[in-house]
Formats: sequence, structure tokens, C-alpha cells
Amino acid sequence: MRKNFQFSTMILGAALLCGPAFATAQQTDSGAKQDMKNAGRETKYAAQDAAHGTKQGTKKAYHKTKRGTKKAYRKTKDTTKGAVNGAKEGARTPE
Repeated sequence: MRKNFQFSTMILGAALLCGPAFATAQQTDSGAKQDMKNAGRETKYAAQDAAHGTKQGTKKAYHKTKRGTKKAYRKTKDTTKGAVNGAKEGARTPE
């Protein structure tokens, strides 16, 4: 769910970045060649912004997964030790 939200946010951001550039390019009649150059630059910047967002999202997901894995490992380790100690205790004192 969070991944889809980040992706839609990046697409919306890219569209918002490109929108004003195309609007200004249409207002100034500088020729088709310049319009193509402007569109290329804006596409480049939008792609860079999207890549940056993807990189940040991936880093965040990696760190959250790492923390969650460590937490699960510690809890399992503690529970296992408790079960072993309980079994030893039970074996020492038969009822």
C-alpha cells in the first residue's frame, strides 16, 4: 500500500514539474526546436526527481525491514531460552 502511494506521489510530482514548463513553452513562440529542448530538460529533471524518491523509499524500506528482523530475532531468542530453561526446571522437579 505504501509503495503504491509513493509511486503515485512521484508520478504526480513529475506531472506538476512538467506542467508549467509546457505552459510557458506554449506562451513564448520560440520555435519547435526550443520547445523540444525544454521538454527534454523537464523530462530529465522529472526522471531525476522520481529516481531520488525511489532511492529514498528503498532505503527506508530496507532499514525498517532490518529493524523488524532484528526485533523478531531477539524475541524468538528470548522465548526459546525461556522454553529451554522451563523444560530443564520441569525435568529436575518431577511431580
